[in-house]
Amino acid sequence: MVRRDVKKSELTEALSKELNLSISETAGIISTILDSMTEALSNGDNIEIRGFGSITIRHYDSYTGRNPKTGVETVVKAKKLPFFKVGKDLKESVNAGVK
Repeated sequence: MVRRDVKKSELTEALSKELNLSISETAGIISTILDSMTEALSNGDNIEIRGFGSITIRHYDSYTGRNPKTGVETVVKAKKLPFFKVGKDLKESVNAGVK
């Protein structure tokens, strides 16, 4: 099995062909969707796409870490990161080919 990453431009091209729209119109649609998702997550909202998955924000407190090369302790600041939880339909679809 060959691993293949899908690029935004490839997604734009495929959607453009499927919907019979110009590349620029399709690129605008995809940018609007991704910008809306980014804004929602930045505002602390969750995103749920039934059957595909959900994206939530997880908060991580600050902690004292250690530089693996030098061994020097350093404070890692608190942060928020998006967390993706796969949906049931996607999980089943991905596992359908596993033997």
